[in-house]
Amino acid sequence: MNTPLIQTNNVKKHFKIGGIVTRAVDGISLEVYPGEFVAIDGKSGSGKSTLLHLLSLLDRPSDGSVAVQGDNSEKFSRAERVELRLTTFGYVFQDYALIPELTAHENVMLPHYMKTGCYDSCINRGKELLEEVGLGGRLNNLPSQLSGGEQQRVAIARALVNEPQVLFADEPTANLDSDTSENIMSIINNLHKEGLTVLMVTHEPEYAQRAQRVITLVDGKVVNG
Repeated sequence: MNTPLIQTNNVKKHFKIGGIVTRAVDGISLEVYPGEFVAIDGKSGSGKSTLLHLLSLLDRPSDGSVAVQGDNSEKFSRAERVELRLTTFGYVFQDYALIPELTAHENVMLPHYMKTGCYDSCINRGKELLEEVGLGGRLNNLPSQLSGGEQQRVAIARALVNEPQVLFADEPTANLDSDTSENIMSIINNLHKEGLTVLMVTHEPEYAQRAQRVITLVDGKVVNG
């Protein structure tokens, strides 16, 4: 059987505010295999985004472990974690997280430049991906000059620029109307069909059901999946 791409063992994330402990993720063990499309759903406050941040190494657990390709992530150096986030993982956030002072093209180019240091290849790669998501005519627009759906497509292009093995999408349709949401989901579905591993957080059941597997959280625990 294949080695899990990502695996958690009794992973926990607790926050303490004013003497009150919140168990955002409370003892979750799961495995994600290459090529899977996994949705994480649940009500607001169930721990969905916190779990995604742990799986994608954007945060560290309070207890338990997260392994990437069989290696415990706690043994990774800071440089190794940065390298994974830059090359192996791609990220799409509900607020797009674009740099407002950079054009769409520059936002997409930036991670590729950080990886390669080659400006010419960055120009070509950024243009190619923006054309693939239907924004070939918007390369020089700032985020403020783009609609929410266009900004999310820029974010997807940026996430793909270094050819990651995994796409992490945190509520990618949360701020979009139904037609635009459908467009974004079509892009994500097509990426999965092309072989990309996808982990997506959503509170919308109709989008969660498009995944191969749905993990449902309640109060930081898995109740299904």
